[in-house]
Amino acid sequence: MEFKLISKDTQSGARCGEIKTDHGVIHTPIFMPVGTVGSVKGIYHRDLKEDIKAEIILGNTYHLYLRPGLDTLRKAGGLHRFESWDRPILTDSGGFQVFSLSPIRKLTPDGCRFSSHIDGSKHIFTPENNMDTQRIIGADIVMAFDECCPGDATYDYALKSLKLTQGWLERCIRRFDETEPLYGYSQALFPIIQGCVYPDLRRAAVEHAAALDREGYAIGGLAVGEPTEKMYEMLEIVCPLLPHDKPRYLMGVGTPANLLEAIERGIDMFDCVMPTRNGRNGMLFTWNGIMNMRNQKWSQDFTELDPCGTSFVDHTYTKSYVRHLFIAGEIFAGQIASEHNLAFYLDLVRQARAHIQAGDFKAWKDSVMPRITSRL
Repeated sequence: MEFKLISKDTQSGARCGEIKTDHGVIHTPIFMPVGTVGSVKGIYHRDLKEDIKAEIILGNTYHLYLRPGLDTLRKAGGLHRFESWDRPILTDSGGFQVFSLSPIRKLTPDGCRFSSHIDGSKHIFTPENNMDTQRIIGADIVMAFDECCPGDATYDYALKSLKLTQGWLERCIRRFDETEPLYGYSQALFPIIQGCVYPDLRRAAVEHAAALDREGYAIGGLAVGEPTEKMYEMLEIVCPLLPHDKPRYLMGVGTPANLLEAIERGIDMFDCVMPTRNGRNGMLFTWNGIMNMRNQKWSQDFTELDPCGTSFVDHTYTKSYVRHLFIAGEIFAGQIASEHNLAFYLDLVRQARAHIQAGDFKAWKDSVMPRITSRL
């Protein structure tokens, strides 16, 4: 994997670049649709490529390990072939899922024991078998195994958690570097910067991870219960300390406003289930603001979903029609909304990239923020 920094905004930390992988080029800043179990929920791959213009999607190690399982994925030739996706894939290590399963998991220096949410069966992730698992899944970019520390953790807990994550990271790297990719293309390993909302822990995490000199770096443990202002504060601490010639990935974030604020602070890569999950529940993000499609006000509105949008969905279906589908309980409603939201997110980061290159990102961002955050 190679990263090329192309342009940097002079008024902020925003930057744009290119990540080259064996499955294609990723233009940053980029938003990555989440395909947890090998599918971006409700979206055809054709539409991901042609309409949404996704350059990379995610898979989740925890879920894919449990189902369909490693034997199936290995026999299929890896996740790319299994799900018929020929562009880049990134896999989360499952650390966040382990965090969310706190009642049915136990952390030890060796790894994490957990119970399957599917059938209650017992399993263990260690840094070593987690790397082996991600080799079998075969993503272009894989994450180190970490503990996702709660956003409201005490300092003592966050310190203990960070030390655990750092020890696991060193073991992940040793295992990753002593093994080879299984399917004839290269893979890159990103450390995850933890440390909760404590500046000294975040600095220590960056110093430790940067010294290990990997192809890119992820920032985890944000948008997990801490105030939004704290998330931005941590980014302002972490980003200037990370290598400028490596991509920076903010995990699990977030709203359109979060994306622009984080881009301004130097983030290159994002993922979040919000566009599809909120879409299935009737929330649409548009260039004119946020719409709840179940509201009565849209029942007689025969205008396009988003006249400023670039997706064919925006100019094919009216607000009245989409509201009708939601009220009628039609599955098609969630599909339209999910596709629209993903197209909007990808359009948002493309516009950000264009304005970084034009040299007016800060002014553009300040001008669009009131519109995209308003409730219609």
